[in-house]
Amino acid sequence: MLNLKNPDLYNNRELSWLQFNTRVLKQAQDESLPLLERLKFLAIYGTNLDEFYMIRVAGLKKLFTAGIIVSSADKLTPLQQLREIRKYLHQEQQVVEHCLNGILKKLEPEGIRVKYYDELNQNEKHKLNRYFNENIYPVIIPIAVDATHPFPHLNNLSFGLIVKLSDSDNSSIERFGIVRVPRVLERFIELDNGTYIPIGSVVAQHIGDLFPGYTLIKYAAFRVTRNADIEIEEEEADDFLEILEEGLKLRRKGAMVRLEVGINGDDEIVSFFNRHTNVYQDDIYKFHTFLNLSSLWQIVSNKNFAHLLAAPYKPKTLPPLENSENIFTTLEKQDILLYHPYESFDPIIQLIQTAAKDPDVVSIKMTLYRSGTDSPIVKALMNASESGKQVTVMVELKARFDEENNLIWAKALEKAGAHVIYGIKGFKVHAKATLITRRKNGKLKQYAHLGTGNYNPATSKIYTDMSYLTSKDEITNDMTRFFHFLTGFSKKGKLNELYMSPSQIKPKILSLIQNETRKGSNGQIIAKLNSLVDDDVIRALYKASQAGVKVDLIVRGVCCLKPNIAGVSENIRVISILGKYLEHSRTFYFKNDETKVYISSADWMPRNLMRRIELLTAIKDDKAKDKIIQILKLQCADNTLAHELQSDGSYIKIKNDDSKTINNHKHLEDYVNRVSKAIAKESASSVEQLASNIFIEEER
Repeated sequence: MLNLKNPDLYNNRELSWLQFNTRVLKQAQDESLPLLERLKFLAIYGTNLDEFYMIRVAGLKKLFTAGIIVSSADKLTPLQQLREIRKYLHQEQQVVEHCLNGILKKLEPEGIRVKYYDELNQNEKHKLNRYFNENIYPVIIPIAVDATHPFPHLNNLSFGLIVKLSDSDNSSIERFGIVRVPRVLERFIELDNGTYIPIGSVVAQHIGDLFPGYTLIKYAAFRVTRNADIEIEEEEADDFLEILEEGLKLRRKGAMVRLEVGINGDDEIVSFFNRHTNVYQDDIYKFHTFLNLSSLWQIVSNKNFAHLLAAPYKPKTLPPLENSENIFTTLEKQDILLYHPYESFDPIIQLIQTAAKDPDVVSIKMTLYRSGTDSPIVKALMNASESGKQVTVMVELKARFDEENNLIWAKALEKAGAHVIYGIKGFKVHAKATLITRRKNGKLKQYAHLGTGNYNPATSKIYTDMSYLTSKDEITNDMTRFFHFLTGFSKKGKLNELYMSPSQIKPKILSLIQNETRKGSNGQIIAKLNSLVDDDVIRALYKASQAGVKVDLIVRGVCCLKPNIAGVSENIRVISILGKYLEHSRTFYFKNDETKVYISSADWMPRNLMRRIELLTAIKDDKAKDKIIQILKLQCADNTLAHELQSDGSYIKIKNDDSKTINNHKHLEDYVNRVSKAIAKESASSVEQLASNIFIEEER
């Protein structure tokens, strides 16, 4: 009997994540992409890596300190994982630098140049000197470090210069100091349109102005990363808002987990800095380029060079919403499934705005996880509350890195009179759900939205997600129970048509997999996820493969399952799709299930299945069901953006033979554009034909 708990059958979660970020890096290396598109992927790579160190590496360090030996199915200890991570990243750093330098060199003929101060002519230096005096000098912070001046606390992602100075009157007297560059200052100074100067290069030229009477001997840029995971002991505080605000302050003071040093960071400078910060040697990264890849967004966002990005796409509103006079009447006639960003997120915004203004609407209930900084949805909810409607909003204050935004919105909603729930003790509420109750013909009628993504108009243009709109009583009745569970007390928390974690989703998923397993070679599963980590689900998929079930997994990020292992997973194929849009929807197809198709807010990870409030929705509308199946099959056939996972944990980009190139992002853009044009021509038959034929591909 094969032991499916054998550690050799599992990829390590952290190393799998590093492989994901390497795939992001490969997008930056792809010479078929426009230059700023490639630079954008480098910025994404850097932002991802910052979060990885702040959360995952910081967590491993805490496990190691606590003496915990085994933490995952692959049985690697925290120390082993830390060693592998450091080895991987130090090797990849050279690839990153080579990639960045190559892109910058190719940008020069296009009019974008990154130069250092000493590369400029006298006129340019004069402009920069004036800029320094007017814009940098008043806010920059020079800090002496000696017996009477203690080493300062450096907030998470602090950037600045380490300087070694000599006394101008007595060169034998040498001192060290730090220049902190506040984050209110952009990391590049745009000298002329398209010419960018790293701010550290400019600051270094004015050290004499910052430390009068001293001469600069040498300097190096630095950047620090701290543990940014907030631990909230809910038992210890009655006021959740208050403890969250305190947690956000503590995040800036978390243990230092990484130090990045610029090209001039020799051993003496690093040694001085580390005497005060005590960063582990292998967590110190010396760069031969400027620090902070995420700062490249400043260059990428220059609208004068938008032609160097991927061609923009404008999301469309398709039937039956393109000219819907009353969205509630439309939903009473049929269910609607939208696939963002190809189909616009505007109907979801308009649904909330319409509900806020409609005198027949009596209540709006909603979950908010990441809503963004200038949310039209939150503003509509505030207007609805102020106009006398009952507004109940579950604002998840523990949405990592969005806590501050959510805190602001929660207070604003409360001020407007809404009933705000700040979370469920012990759980994050990650479900994406809205329920609107409206009077119609003397009775109450309800309308629901269930999604795979957040109520965020900005990310809805770059994340692929699904929205399901319905007025079916069996769904809306369950939604009422769901919101009662959030606002009240319930030991059961069981729904009838929907499935809710932590009690229902995992058993349902395992049951669906087992049902396909019983069908043997007639079974088929297609699952699209962000991450696959849960051991029980992986073992169930292994058993399905052993029974002959054909399993296609579209997993964007972490995948701890190993495909193509003889006798275990030879019937499982895993691909990861990276391209113009961030794949974010969680969508599942089970061939022999009566419903067949489901969408969810939950990935197949222990945290989603056991430690969060999530929803899994069965799609029973035939048109919506067929649409999802076609999209899944299209993505399985992608041979342009897809990378295939190998049994050793590495990924190989799928090659096409050029006779049939399938780029699912472009295909879906083109498809929605064709439908939109048919609408403009008022060709009802063409619209109907196109709407039922997104993509039909023979099963592999």
